[in-house]
Amino acid sequence: MSSTFPHSLYAQRRARLAAQLGADGIAIIPTAPERPRNRDTDFLFRHDSYFYYLTGFIEPGACLVVAADGRSTLFCQPKDLEREIWDGYRLGPAAAPGTLGVDAAHSIAELDAKLPRLLENRSCVWYPFATHAGLAARVEGWLNAVRARVRYGALCPAEQNDVCTLLDEMRLIKDAHEQDIMRRASDISARAHIRAMQRSARMLRAGQDVREYHLDAELLHAFRDEGSQYPAYSSIVAAGANACVLHYRADAAPVRDGELVLIDAGCELDGYASDITRTFPANGRFTGPQRALYDLVLASQDAAVAATKAGARFNDPHDATVAVLAQGMLDLGLLDRNKVGTAQDVIDTRAYFQFYMHRTGHWLGMDVHDCGSYVEPGEVGQVSERKDPLSGETITNRPSRVLRPGMVLTIEPGIYVRPADGVPAQFHNIGIRIEDDAIVNDAGCELITRGVPVKADEIEALMRDGA
Repeated sequence: MSSTFPHSLYAQRRARLAAQLGADGIAIIPTAPERPRNRDTDFLFRHDSYFYYLTGFIEPGACLVVAADGRSTLFCQPKDLEREIWDGYRLGPAAAPGTLGVDAAHSIAELDAKLPRLLENRSCVWYPFATHAGLAARVEGWLNAVRARVRYGALCPAEQNDVCTLLDEMRLIKDAHEQDIMRRASDISARAHIRAMQRSARMLRAGQDVREYHLDAELLHAFRDEGSQYPAYSSIVAAGANACVLHYRADAAPVRDGELVLIDAGCELDGYASDITRTFPANGRFTGPQRALYDLVLASQDAAVAATKAGARFNDPHDATVAVLAQGMLDLGLLDRNKVGTAQDVIDTRAYFQFYMHRTGHWLGMDVHDCGSYVEPGEVGQVSERKDPLSGETITNRPSRVLRPGMVLTIEPGIYVRPADGVPAQFHNIGIRIEDDAIVNDAGCELITRGVPVKADEIEALMRDGA
Protein backbone atom coordinates (compact mmCIF):
# COMPACT_ATOMS: atom_id res chain seq x y z
CA MET A 1 0.00 0.00 0.00
CA SER A 2 2.95 2.31 0.40
CA SER A 3 6.65 2.65 -0.32
CA THR A 4 9.32 0.37 1.06
CA PHE A 5 11.29 3.45 2.13
CA PRO A 6 11.34 4.18 5.86
CA HIS A 7 8.47 6.53 6.72
CA SER A 8 10.89 8.84 8.50
CA LEU A 9 12.28 9.71 5.06
CA TYR A 10 8.91 11.04 3.90
CA ALA A 11 8.45 12.87 7.19
CA GLN A 12 11.80 14.57 6.64
CA ARG A 13 10.73 15.63 3.16
CA ARG A 14 7.48 17.05 4.47
CA ALA A 15 9.40 18.94 7.15
CA ARG A 16 11.75 20.38 4.53
CA LEU A 17 8.79 21.52 2.48
CA ALA A 18 7.04 23.01 5.51
CA ALA A 19 10.12 25.05 6.35
CA GLN A 20 9.93 26.74 2.93
CA LEU A 21 6.25 27.70 3.00
CA GLY A 22 6.78 30.96 4.88
CA ALA A 23 5.01 32.11 8.02
CA ASP A 24 1.50 30.65 8.11
CA GLY A 25 1.84 29.09 4.66
CA ILE A 26 0.05 25.89 3.71
CA ALA A 27 0.47 23.46 0.79
CA ILE A 28 -2.06 21.23 -0.95
CA ILE A 29 -0.72 18.29 -3.01
CA PRO A 30 -3.21 15.86 -4.56
CA THR A 31 -2.36 12.55 -6.15
CA ALA A 32 -3.25 11.73 -9.75
CA PRO A 33 -6.86 10.93 -10.69
CA GLU A 34 -7.98 7.59 -12.03
CA ARG A 35 -8.70 7.77 -15.75
CA PRO A 36 -11.18 5.62 -17.70
CA ARG A 37 -9.74 3.50 -20.50
CA ASN A 38 -13.05 2.34 -21.90
CA ARG A 39 -16.62 1.71 -20.81
CA ASP A 40 -15.94 -0.20 -17.60
CA THR A 41 -12.17 -0.18 -17.16
CA ASP A 42 -9.68 2.39 -15.92
CA PHE A 43 -6.12 2.76 -17.09
CA LEU A 44 -3.64 1.21 -14.68
CA PHE A 45 -3.34 3.77 -11.91
CA ARG A 46 -0.05 5.58 -11.38
CA HIS A 47 0.31 8.00 -8.46
CA ASP A 48 1.31 11.65 -8.81
CA SER A 49 5.07 11.95 -8.37
CA TYR A 50 4.98 15.01 -6.07
CA PHE A 51 2.40 13.37 -3.83
CA TYR A 52 4.33 10.10 -3.67
CA TYR A 53 7.58 11.94 -2.94
CA LEU A 54 6.00 13.31 0.24
CA THR A 55 3.95 10.31 1.35
CA GLY A 56 5.05 7.03 -0.24
CA PHE A 57 1.31 6.35 -0.63
CA ILE A 58 0.13 4.76 -3.89
CA GLU A 59 -3.65 4.65 -3.54
CA PRO A 60 -5.85 6.85 -5.74
CA GLY A 61 -8.31 9.35 -4.32
CA ALA A 62 -5.93 11.07 -1.92
CA CYS A 63 -4.65 14.56 -1.10
CA LEU A 64 -1.93 15.79 1.27
CA VAL A 65 -2.00 19.08 3.17
CA VAL A 66 1.21 20.36 4.79
CA ALA A 67 1.26 23.42 7.04
CA ALA A 68 4.20 25.68 7.81
CA ASP A 69 4.31 24.37 11.38
CA GLY A 70 5.08 20.92 9.97
CA ARG A 71 1.68 19.38 10.61
CA SER A 72 0.54 17.08 7.80
CA THR A 73 -3.01 15.96 7.05
CA LEU A 74 -3.90 13.20 4.61
CA PHE A 75 -7.24 12.81 2.91
CA CYS A 76 -7.73 9.30 1.51
CA GLN A 77 -10.40 6.84 0.50
CA PRO A 78 -12.46 5.57 3.45
CA LYS A 79 -12.66 1.89 4.29
CA ASP A 80 -15.44 0.26 2.25
CA LEU A 81 -15.57 -3.52 2.47
CA GLU A 82 -17.90 -3.86 -0.50
CA ARG A 83 -15.71 -1.75 -2.80
CA GLU A 84 -12.57 -3.44 -1.54
CA ILE A 85 -13.97 -6.77 -2.79
CA TRP A 86 -13.90 -5.29 -6.30
CA ASP A 87 -11.01 -2.82 -6.24
CA GLY A 88 -8.66 -4.06 -3.53
CA TYR A 89 -7.61 -3.17 -0.01
CA ARG A 90 -7.77 0.43 1.20
CA LEU A 91 -5.62 1.72 4.03
CA GLY A 92 -8.31 4.09 5.32
CA PRO A 93 -8.02 7.24 7.47
CA ALA A 94 -7.86 5.44 10.81
CA ALA A 95 -4.72 3.50 9.91
CA ALA A 96 -3.02 6.24 7.89
CA PRO A 97 -1.27 8.16 10.71
CA GLY A 98 0.32 5.04 12.18
CA THR A 99 1.21 3.56 8.82
CA LEU A 100 2.37 6.66 6.93
CA GLY A 101 3.49 8.93 9.75
CA VAL A 102 1.11 11.78 8.95
CA ASP A 103 -0.37 13.75 11.85
CA ALA A 104 -4.03 13.36 10.90
CA ALA A 105 -6.15 11.69 8.24
CA HIS A 106 -9.73 12.04 7.01
CA SER A 107 -11.92 10.62 4.29
CA ILE A 108 -11.42 12.22 0.88
CA ALA A 109 -15.17 12.84 0.93
CA GLU A 110 -14.55 15.46 3.64
CA LEU A 111 -12.01 17.43 1.61
CA ASP A 112 -14.35 20.24 0.56
CA ALA A 113 -15.73 20.58 4.06
CA LYS A 114 -12.43 20.60 5.91
CA LEU A 115 -10.10 22.49 3.53
CA PRO A 116 -11.61 25.94 4.17
CA ARG A 117 -10.96 25.59 7.90
CA LEU A 118 -7.39 24.46 7.23
CA LEU A 119 -6.90 27.52 5.01
CA GLU A 120 -8.26 30.00 7.54
CA ASN A 121 -5.75 32.49 8.93
CA ARG A 122 -3.04 31.38 6.48
CA SER A 123 -0.97 33.94 4.61
CA CYS A 124 -0.29 31.89 1.48
CA VAL A 125 -1.62 28.74 -0.14
CA TRP A 126 0.74 26.63 -2.23
CA TYR A 127 -0.44 24.02 -4.75
CA PRO A 128 0.77 22.59 -8.09
CA PHE A 129 0.01 25.02 -10.90
CA ALA A 130 -1.17 23.73 -14.29
CA THR A 131 -0.78 20.12 -13.19
CA HIS A 132 -4.18 18.92 -11.98
CA ALA A 133 -7.19 19.87 -14.11
CA GLY A 134 -9.74 21.72 -12.02
CA LEU A 135 -7.55 22.12 -8.94
CA ALA A 136 -7.20 25.89 -9.27
CA ALA A 137 -10.99 26.23 -9.42
CA ARG A 138 -11.35 24.06 -6.32
CA VAL A 139 -8.82 26.20 -4.47
CA GLU A 140 -10.84 29.27 -5.39
CA GLY A 141 -13.94 27.57 -4.04
CA TRP A 142 -12.22 26.80 -0.75
CA LEU A 143 -10.97 30.37 -0.51
CA ASN A 144 -14.47 31.70 -1.16
CA ALA A 145 -15.67 29.63 1.76
CA VAL A 146 -12.99 31.24 3.93
CA ARG A 147 -14.01 34.71 2.74
CA ALA A 148 -17.56 33.96 3.83
CA ARG A 149 -16.28 33.81 7.39
CA VAL A 150 -14.34 37.08 7.48
CA ARG A 151 -17.10 38.67 9.59
CA TYR A 152 -16.29 36.06 12.20
CA GLY A 153 -12.63 37.07 12.28
CA ALA A 154 -11.29 34.60 9.72
CA LEU A 155 -8.39 35.73 7.54
CA CYS A 156 -8.14 34.51 3.95
CA PRO A 157 -4.80 33.73 2.27
CA ALA A 158 -3.91 36.68 0.07
CA GLU A 159 -1.20 34.90 -1.89
CA GLN A 160 -1.05 31.78 -4.06
CA ASN A 161 2.22 30.15 -5.12
CA ASP A 162 3.26 27.14 -7.19
CA VAL A 163 4.46 24.42 -4.81
CA CYS A 164 6.26 22.75 -7.73
CA THR A 165 8.93 25.46 -7.57
CA LEU A 166 9.89 24.17 -4.11
CA LEU A 167 9.45 20.46 -4.75
CA ASP A 168 11.33 20.56 -8.07
CA GLU A 169 14.45 21.76 -6.30
CA MET A 170 14.05 19.11 -3.60
CA ARG A 171 13.56 16.31 -6.11
CA LEU A 172 16.49 17.37 -8.30
CA ILE A 173 19.04 15.97 -5.83
CA LYS A 174 18.50 12.24 -5.30
CA ASP A 175 19.29 10.85 -1.86
CA ALA A 176 20.92 7.46 -1.22
CA HIS A 177 17.58 5.64 -1.12
CA GLU A 178 16.52 7.07 -4.46
CA GLN A 179 19.87 6.32 -6.08
CA ASP A 180 19.70 2.72 -4.89
CA ILE A 181 16.27 2.19 -6.46
CA MET A 182 17.42 3.80 -9.70
CA ARG A 183 20.42 1.46 -9.84
CA ARG A 184 18.12 -1.54 -9.41
CA ALA A 185 15.73 -0.24 -12.06
CA SER A 186 18.68 0.24 -14.41
CA ASP A 187 19.89 -3.31 -13.80
CA ILE A 188 16.47 -4.72 -14.68
CA SER A 189 16.28 -2.60 -17.82
CA ALA A 190 19.78 -3.58 -18.90
CA ARG A 191 18.89 -7.27 -18.70
CA ALA A 192 15.73 -6.58 -20.69
CA HIS A 193 17.77 -5.00 -23.49
CA ILE A 194 20.08 -8.00 -23.52
CA ARG A 195 17.12 -10.37 -23.89
CA ALA A 196 15.78 -8.35 -26.83
CA MET A 197 19.17 -8.27 -28.57
CA GLN A 198 19.68 -11.98 -28.20
CA ARG A 199 16.17 -12.89 -29.33
CA SER A 200 16.58 -10.82 -32.49
CA ALA A 201 19.73 -12.68 -33.51
CA ARG A 202 18.38 -16.07 -32.44
CA MET A 203 15.16 -15.78 -34.47
CA LEU A 204 16.86 -14.44 -37.58
CA ARG A 205 19.43 -17.23 -37.54
CA ALA A 206 16.59 -19.73 -37.27
CA GLY A 207 14.96 -18.20 -40.34
CA GLN A 208 11.94 -16.98 -38.40
CA ASP A 209 9.83 -13.90 -39.09
CA VAL A 210 10.89 -11.26 -36.55
CA ARG A 211 8.71 -8.27 -35.75
CA GLU A 212 9.24 -5.26 -33.53
CA TYR A 213 6.58 -6.57 -31.17
CA HIS A 214 8.61 -9.73 -30.55
CA LEU A 215 11.40 -7.62 -29.09
CA ASP A 216 8.94 -5.42 -27.22
CA ALA A 217 7.56 -8.60 -25.63
CA GLU A 218 11.02 -9.47 -24.32
CA LEU A 219 11.27 -6.06 -22.68
CA LEU A 220 7.87 -6.33 -21.01
CA HIS A 221 8.58 -9.86 -19.80
CA ALA A 222 11.90 -8.89 -18.28
CA PHE A 223 10.46 -5.80 -16.58
CA ARG A 224 7.65 -7.68 -14.85
CA ASP A 225 9.64 -10.84 -14.25
CA GLU A 226 12.04 -8.92 -12.04
CA GLY A 227 9.43 -6.97 -10.09
CA SER A 228 9.12 -3.72 -12.00
CA GLN A 229 5.60 -2.33 -11.83
CA TYR A 230 5.48 -1.15 -15.45
CA PRO A 231 7.53 0.51 -18.21
CA ALA A 232 8.66 4.03 -17.36
CA TYR A 233 7.41 5.16 -20.80
CA SER A 234 6.15 3.65 -24.05
CA SER A 235 9.02 1.57 -25.37
CA ILE A 236 10.60 2.52 -28.69
CA VAL A 237 11.50 -0.54 -30.76
CA ALA A 238 12.43 0.79 -34.19
CA ALA A 239 13.74 -1.46 -36.94
CA GLY A 240 15.58 -0.14 -39.98
CA ALA A 241 14.42 3.27 -41.19
CA ASN A 242 11.95 3.52 -38.30
CA ALA A 243 14.93 4.41 -36.10
CA CYS A 244 15.01 7.80 -37.83
CA VAL A 245 11.65 8.63 -36.18
CA LEU A 246 12.62 9.91 -32.76
CA HIS A 247 9.43 8.97 -30.90
CA TYR A 248 8.56 5.85 -32.86
CA ARG A 249 6.55 3.25 -30.94
CA ALA A 250 7.04 -0.50 -31.06
CA ASP A 251 4.76 -1.80 -33.81
CA ALA A 252 4.55 -4.68 -36.27
CA ALA A 253 7.31 -3.72 -38.71
CA PRO A 254 9.65 -6.55 -39.73
CA VAL A 255 13.12 -6.78 -38.23
CA ARG A 256 15.29 -7.56 -41.24
CA ASP A 257 18.65 -9.24 -41.52
CA GLY A 258 21.30 -6.61 -42.22
CA GLU A 259 19.43 -3.71 -40.62
CA LEU A 260 19.87 -2.02 -37.27
CA VAL A 261 17.34 -1.98 -34.43
CA LEU A 262 17.06 0.95 -32.01
CA ILE A 263 15.47 0.18 -28.65
CA ASP A 264 14.77 3.00 -26.19
CA ALA A 265 13.16 1.41 -23.15
CA GLY A 266 13.33 1.40 -19.38
CA CYS A 267 11.29 0.11 -16.49
CA GLU A 268 9.83 1.97 -13.53
CA LEU A 269 10.62 0.43 -10.16
CA ASP A 270 9.00 1.63 -6.94
CA GLY A 271 8.23 5.01 -8.47
CA TYR A 272 11.58 5.66 -10.18
CA ALA A 273 12.40 5.51 -13.89
CA SER A 274 15.28 4.11 -15.86
CA ASP A 275 15.99 5.10 -19.46
CA ILE A 276 18.30 3.14 -21.77
CA THR A 277 18.82 3.23 -25.53
CA ARG A 278 20.87 0.73 -27.46
CA THR A 279 21.23 0.31 -31.21
CA PHE A 280 22.33 -3.07 -32.49
CA PRO A 281 22.50 -5.10 -35.70
CA ALA A 282 19.41 -7.29 -35.97
CA ASN A 283 21.52 -10.30 -36.94
CA GLY A 284 24.34 -9.55 -34.51
CA ARG A 285 26.87 -8.21 -37.03
CA PHE A 286 27.45 -4.55 -37.93
CA THR A 287 28.07 -3.67 -41.57
CA GLY A 288 30.91 -1.28 -42.38
CA PRO A 289 28.76 1.86 -42.72
CA GLN A 290 26.73 0.93 -39.64
CA ARG A 291 29.87 0.44 -37.60
CA ALA A 292 31.36 3.73 -38.77
CA LEU A 293 28.31 5.71 -37.64
CA TYR A 294 27.96 3.69 -34.45
CA ASP A 295 31.56 4.30 -33.42
CA LEU A 296 31.10 8.02 -34.05
CA VAL A 297 28.03 8.18 -31.80
CA LEU A 298 29.83 6.20 -29.10
CA ALA A 299 32.84 8.53 -29.30
CA SER A 300 30.51 11.49 -28.87
CA GLN A 301 28.93 9.83 -25.85
CA ASP A 302 32.37 9.19 -24.35
CA ALA A 303 33.08 12.92 -24.67
CA ALA A 304 29.76 13.76 -23.03
CA VAL A 305 30.41 11.34 -20.14
CA ALA A 306 33.82 12.95 -19.54
CA ALA A 307 32.10 16.35 -19.38
CA THR A 308 29.50 15.17 -16.85
CA LYS A 309 30.89 16.01 -13.42
CA ALA A 310 30.20 18.13 -10.38
CA GLY A 311 30.88 21.78 -11.11
CA ALA A 312 30.28 21.45 -14.85
CA ARG A 313 27.23 22.93 -16.54
CA PHE A 314 24.26 20.93 -17.77
CA ASN A 315 25.00 22.09 -21.33
CA ASP A 316 28.61 20.90 -21.24
CA PRO A 317 27.88 17.26 -22.20
CA HIS A 318 25.77 18.44 -25.13
CA ASP A 319 28.50 20.78 -26.34
CA ALA A 320 31.06 17.97 -26.06
CA THR A 321 28.79 15.65 -28.04
CA VAL A 322 28.21 18.18 -30.81
CA ALA A 323 31.93 18.88 -31.17
CA VAL A 324 32.67 15.19 -31.83
CA LEU A 325 29.67 14.67 -34.09
CA ALA A 326 30.43 17.76 -36.17
CA GLN A 327 33.94 16.58 -36.95
CA GLY A 328 32.75 13.04 -37.57
CA MET A 329 30.04 14.14 -40.00
CA LEU A 330 32.73 15.89 -42.05
CA ASP A 331 35.13 12.96 -41.87
CA LEU A 332 32.47 10.44 -42.99
CA GLY A 333 31.12 12.67 -45.74
CA LEU A 334 27.68 13.16 -44.24
CA LEU A 335 28.42 16.87 -44.59
CA ASP A 336 30.41 18.33 -47.48
CA ARG A 337 33.20 20.45 -46.06
CA ASN A 338 33.27 22.41 -49.32
CA LYS A 339 29.74 23.59 -48.52
CA VAL A 340 29.68 23.78 -44.72
CA GLY A 341 33.32 24.55 -43.86
CA THR A 342 35.12 23.44 -40.73
CA ALA A 343 33.76 21.60 -37.69
CA GLN A 344 33.44 24.93 -35.89
CA ASP A 345 31.46 26.26 -38.84
CA VAL A 346 29.20 23.22 -38.58
CA ILE A 347 28.62 24.02 -34.91
CA ASP A 348 28.11 27.74 -35.44
CA THR A 349 25.60 27.27 -38.28
CA ARG A 350 24.01 24.19 -36.69
CA ALA A 351 24.53 22.27 -39.92
CA TYR A 352 24.74 19.11 -37.80
CA PHE A 353 21.03 19.54 -37.06
CA GLN A 354 20.15 17.64 -40.24
CA PHE A 355 21.42 14.49 -38.55
CA TYR A 356 21.30 15.32 -34.83
CA MET A 357 18.28 17.33 -33.79
CA HIS A 358 17.78 16.70 -30.07
CA ARG A 359 19.60 17.54 -26.87
CA THR A 360 22.06 15.13 -25.28
CA GLY A 361 20.24 14.60 -22.00
CA HIS A 362 17.51 15.38 -19.50
CA TRP A 363 16.90 14.99 -15.78
CA LEU A 364 15.82 11.52 -14.66
CA GLY A 365 14.03 10.46 -11.50
CA MET A 366 10.44 9.71 -10.60
CA ASP A 367 9.49 10.94 -14.06
CA VAL A 368 11.48 9.84 -17.08
CA HIS A 369 11.78 13.51 -18.04
CA ASP A 370 12.11 14.57 -14.44
CA CYS A 371 11.37 17.93 -12.88
CA GLY A 372 13.99 20.57 -12.14
CA SER A 373 15.10 23.78 -13.77
CA TYR A 374 17.82 23.62 -16.43
CA VAL A 375 18.85 27.18 -15.56
CA GLU A 376 21.13 27.93 -12.61
CA PRO A 377 18.76 29.59 -10.08
CA GLY A 378 21.21 32.25 -8.92
CA GLU A 379 21.97 33.31 -12.48
CA VAL A 380 18.47 33.60 -13.96
CA GLY A 381 18.95 37.32 -14.51
CA GLN A 382 22.04 36.86 -16.68
CA VAL A 383 20.25 36.99 -20.02
CA SER A 384 21.75 37.09 -23.50
CA GLU A 385 20.14 36.73 -26.90
CA ARG A 386 21.22 35.12 -30.13
CA LYS A 387 19.67 34.58 -33.53
CA ASP A 388 19.17 30.94 -34.45
CA PRO A 389 20.96 30.33 -37.77
CA LEU A 390 18.35 27.79 -38.92
CA SER A 391 15.01 29.26 -37.88
CA GLY A 392 16.01 32.91 -37.69
CA GLU A 393 14.17 33.31 -34.40
CA THR A 394 15.68 35.08 -31.41
CA ILE A 395 16.73 32.69 -28.65
CA THR A 396 17.04 33.78 -25.03
CA ASN A 397 20.03 32.26 -23.28
CA ARG A 398 20.51 31.94 -19.54
CA PRO A 399 23.38 30.16 -17.75
CA SER A 400 22.67 26.42 -17.62
CA ARG A 401 22.52 24.48 -14.39
CA VAL A 402 25.66 23.71 -12.42
CA LEU A 403 25.85 19.94 -11.94
CA ARG A 404 26.00 18.78 -8.32
CA PRO A 405 26.42 15.37 -6.66
CA GLY A 406 23.12 13.49 -6.55
CA MET A 407 21.72 14.92 -9.77
CA VAL A 408 20.75 12.21 -12.26
CA LEU A 409 20.65 12.80 -15.99
CA THR A 410 20.68 10.86 -19.24
CA ILE A 411 23.47 11.02 -21.79
CA GLU A 412 22.02 10.15 -25.20
CA PRO A 413 23.69 11.33 -28.42
CA GLY A 414 22.52 10.04 -31.78
CA ILE A 415 22.66 10.25 -35.56
CA TYR A 416 19.63 9.88 -37.84
CA VAL A 417 20.29 9.75 -41.58
CA ARG A 418 17.32 10.18 -43.86
CA PRO A 419 17.86 9.94 -47.62
CA ALA A 420 18.73 13.35 -49.06
CA ASP A 421 20.72 14.86 -51.88
CA GLY A 422 24.42 14.81 -51.14
CA VAL A 423 24.14 12.22 -48.36
CA PRO A 424 26.13 9.04 -49.14
CA ALA A 425 23.70 6.23 -49.97
CA GLN A 426 25.43 3.68 -47.70
CA PHE A 427 24.25 5.70 -44.68
CA HIS A 428 20.63 6.17 -45.77
CA ASN A 429 17.91 5.14 -43.27
CA ILE A 430 20.35 4.45 -40.45
CA GLY A 431 19.30 5.73 -37.05
CA ILE A 432 21.56 5.30 -34.02
CA ARG A 433 21.18 6.45 -30.42
CA ILE A 434 23.14 5.37 -27.35
CA GLU A 435 21.72 6.37 -23.99
CA ASP A 436 22.92 5.80 -20.44
CA ASP A 437 21.82 7.13 -17.06
CA ALA A 438 24.40 9.00 -14.98
CA ILE A 439 24.51 9.93 -11.31
CA VAL A 440 26.73 12.96 -10.79
CA ASN A 441 29.31 12.52 -8.04
CA ASP A 442 32.46 14.24 -6.80
CA ALA A 443 34.67 12.10 -9.06
CA GLY A 444 32.64 12.65 -12.24
CA CYS A 445 29.61 10.48 -12.85
CA GLU A 446 28.47 6.91 -12.31
CA LEU A 447 26.89 5.23 -15.33
CA ILE A 448 24.28 2.97 -13.79
CA THR A 449 23.03 1.42 -17.04
CA ARG A 450 26.18 -0.25 -18.34
CA GLY A 451 24.85 -3.68 -17.41
CA VAL A 452 24.07 -3.85 -21.12
CA PRO A 453 27.15 -3.53 -23.35
CA VAL A 454 27.74 -0.41 -25.38
CA LYS A 455 30.87 -1.13 -27.44
CA ALA A 456 30.20 -2.57 -30.87
CA ASP A 457 32.49 -5.59 -30.39
CA GLU A 458 30.84 -6.40 -27.06
CA ILE A 459 27.36 -6.15 -28.56
CA GLU A 460 28.33 -8.53 -31.37
CA ALA A 461 29.84 -10.98 -28.87
CA LEU A 462 26.76 -10.81 -26.66
CA MET A 463 24.42 -11.51 -29.56
CA ARG A 464 26.65 -14.30 -30.91
CA ASP A 465 26.95 -16.02 -27.53
CA GLY A 466 23.28 -15.58 -26.66
CA ALA A 467 22.12 -17.00 -29.96
